[in-house]
Formats: sequence, C-alpha cells, structure tokens
Amino acid sequence: MNVLYKIIGFVFMVFFAWGAIVQYNDPDAFLWITVYTIAAIVSLLFALDRVKYIIPLILGVICFIGFVYLYPCDFQGFDLDDGDIKTVELGREAFGLLIIAIVMFFYSFRLGKKLKV
Repeated sequence: MNVLYKIIGFVFMVFFAWGAIVQYNDPDAFLWITVYTIAAIVSLLFALDRVKYIIPLILGVICFIGFVYLYPCDFQGFDLDDGDIKTVELGREAFGLLIIAIVMFFYSFRLGKKLKV
C-alpha cells in the first residue's frame, strides 16, 4: 500500500482514539467510546493493510444511517452558546458519525480499487 494511505490511516486512528478518550464525561459515554474505538481500530487495520474493503463499507453505511437518524431537525450549531444543549449535542454526535462514515467510505473505495472491484 502507498505510504500516503498508511499515514492517512494512522492519522485517523489517532483522531478517532482521541475522540473515544474525550467521551468519558458524555451522558452516553459507553456508546460513543465504542463507536470511536471501532473507527480507530478499523483505521489501524487499514494502515497495516489488514482489513477487507467490506468492513469499512458496512461501518460507513451504519454511521451514515446514524447521522441521518440523529441529525436534529432544528440544527443550531456546535457551540453551546448557539442554542439548546440537547440540539447542539445531537448535532455534534451526528456530524461525528458523518466524519466516520466519510473516512470509512474512503477506506472502502481505496481497498476496493486496489482489488479492482
């Protein structure tokens, strides 16, 4: 695998691991620590060229569905000063899932392209 893609995998592994760490004080911490940890593990496996394209594809679809489900009808931004705390938290969680989905789709596309699928 190209060195650039390995670096991308390791960088996102660090970002997602950090995302898991900062969830410790969230009301539903276990769920979000699990989500970000899984994304970090898949990123590590991508960087080590140890994952098949279907795994990030499935994870990306699940995260995108989660994004659509959680996206608040009255999105008010990411800052607590922007609006209702519940709406802001839902927006943050939804966009976190969207970021994971985009990265997973990138991994899947790259791995599928490598296999000529």
